[in-house]
Amino acid sequence: MILVVGGAGYIGSHTVKYLMKQGKEIVVFDNLSTGHREFVPNKVPFFKGDLDNKKDLHTLFSEYQSINSVIHFAASAYVGESVEKPAKYYHNNVVNTLQLLDVMLEYNVKNIVFSSTCATYGNPQVLPITEKHPQNPINPYGRTKLMMEQVMEDYSRAYGLKYVALRYFNAAGADVDCEIGEWHEPESHLIPLVLDVAIGNRSSISVFGRDFDTPDGTCIRDYIHVTDLADAHSRAVDYLEQHGGNLKLNLGNGLGYSVLEIIQTAEEITGQQIKTVMVDKRTGDPAKLIGSAIKAEQVLGWQPQYKLEKIIKTAWDWHVKKFGGTV
Repeated sequence: MILVVGGAGYIGSHTVKYLMKQGKEIVVFDNLSTGHREFVPNKVPFFKGDLDNKKDLHTLFSEYQSINSVIHFAASAYVGESVEKPAKYYHNNVVNTLQLLDVMLEYNVKNIVFSSTCATYGNPQVLPITEKHPQNPINPYGRTKLMMEQVMEDYSRAYGLKYVALRYFNAAGADVDCEIGEWHEPESHLIPLVLDVAIGNRSSISVFGRDFDTPDGTCIRDYIHVTDLADAHSRAVDYLEQHGGNLKLNLGNGLGYSVLEIIQTAEEITGQQIKTVMVDKRTGDPAKLIGSAIKAEQVLGWQPQYKLEKIIKTAWDWHVKKFGGTV
């Protein structure tokens, strides 16, 4: 059985659906602070609990004694908020994850797939970013994820923990069946914000900076479809259960798209004009962030299947279904 912590959230729920299609046995643990109960199918056991509450974890592992692997999605994940509220991030992303690891070991569960982030690298020195790139995070969010990578390495040596840390670039898109999708409150991700303009729920989209060293002057980022991420998590669990060993892998398309390219593609797919407002750069925003996922392909046999047009098309289908609007 696979325990999916944070399985009612955006990436977690898509991973649950993917694992179900593969016939995996799953239990979801989520406090629903940012997740959505309706994203978890009724046939999947759901345990409402909090990593901050050790009693909840003991009850969970006592009740589901067949758990042999854990996928951990339950982190706070807003870079800006982490700068404003670092205590929240160190407590939830470090303290609470330590508590999860400790209870796992109490119940002799030693396999974990950990949601890490490209934010552990900080400002890129070379592109595309490989796993050998120095890790020098520039915000508390990235630091909490790097700390947990280091903790898992120490726990592996001392206690036999086996882990795969997956360093995401920008998760995007939605379930092709349009059953679940991206739903954050508040929303801060570019693609759903752009689609909010297309749907008539927002008047314009702010573009932060027009003078970056890129072909059109706007930031370039690497976008990866959420179902491709789900596939990688499934493969990572299989790797741990079949081979053991520890891995740190980038997950991205290896392709960069600028903010204006995102907006143009969204206009083509939605048939709507999207008003942009140019504003000042954000401090610390690198011009380009593109990842190399060659190692994930070599070790897990994983390759992303969704390019930008399909990413935005699935996001748009979900957005229209969920949020309505004037379209």
